[in-house]
Amino acid sequence: MDSQKRSLGFLSLAFLFITCSSAEFLIQQVTEGRGTENNSSYNLQANLGVTRVLREERPSSKIVTIAGYSVIKERTEVYESSVFEAAGYKWRLVMYMNGNKNDGGNGYISLYVRMEETESLPYGWEVNVDLKLFVHNPKQHKYLAVTVVDYCRWSSQEIHRGEKEWGFGQLISLATLQNANQGYIVQDTCSFGAEILIVKPAEKQEKVTFISNPPNNVFTWKILRFSTLEDKFYYSDDFLVGDRYWRLGFNPKGDGDGRPHALPIYLYAQGFRPNAVVTNTWGAVNLRLKNQRSSNHRQLYSAAWYPIRSDYGVGVNNIILMKDLKDTSKGYLVNDAIVFEAEMVKVSVTNIVPV
Repeated sequence: MDSQKRSLGFLSLAFLFITCSSAEFLIQQVTEGRGTENNSSYNLQANLGVTRVLREERPSSKIVTIAGYSVIKERTEVYESSVFEAAGYKWRLVMYMNGNKNDGGNGYISLYVRMEETESLPYGWEVNVDLKLFVHNPKQHKYLAVTVVDYCRWSSQEIHRGEKEWGFGQLISLATLQNANQGYIVQDTCSFGAEILIVKPAEKQEKVTFISNPPNNVFTWKILRFSTLEDKFYYSDDFLVGDRYWRLGFNPKGDGDGRPHALPIYLYAQGFRPNAVVTNTWGAVNLRLKNQRSSNHRQLYSAAWYPIRSDYGVGVNNIILMKDLKDTSKGYLVNDAIVFEAEMVKVSVTNIVPV
């Protein structure tokens, strides 16, 4: 078995201050229920697809603590843990305390995870696992987590071929483990562990599509009695293009750097149509102040990602100078009315679809 290929495991040390009073050794097995989503780690080392990380969280699936390591450190027999359940399947930890010679384990601790009770699984089953194996370092109050970069696979075909285990022939060297300065053995006690997480491929994806010239993409807003408007923002009715409602807004007295010499116009993203996927929305628009006597419109192109929240506006604070607007001969202010237009030239639509 390739020591880098056949491994998914977590080694964890649950440190016990136990004094052995006889030549017998005690192996204490602990099944833990704590997850490790918050891995705030950790001295990462990578070598040929294997990562070694020191982290604070203990493994979530299994811990085996050996109180009396000196009794068995020269033994070549395999130690198999009791059956434990993780991710809906049954497993054992398989440990070679003096190394698995058939897997390059001379001078190392070898540790594997074996799937058990596979006979009851349906024909053609396959399980992909993110597996870590651990060794506890009580001196540092951390765990050495060893894992392969890719996930490990158990399947009915591999079990039929006798390939039941994933792990490391060279989990940790005996020289490192037994060195008192390293801190892996304290009071003749050491611990190992495993963390098993099922890797289930996503069945759905979020697909963002950009639609050019979507249906009903032109909205016209006529503002009457312009000269009577107050110094505040006015907003159009909402209009639906793509998955989202939009509206126009402006202040007749100006806004920002354009105030009070220029007229602003902005496009605002509003809420979503029923059953739409609520996410950022791309909006590309031609904003126009229409010339009511010719085709000489004032136009600005604007494009941006609009956030989920409503009332986020993008536009310009100077689509026309106030002096040009109020010059009635130019055709933008006619009968004390102006006309804005928004042409949505491209919007994004998001759907959740099968992969």
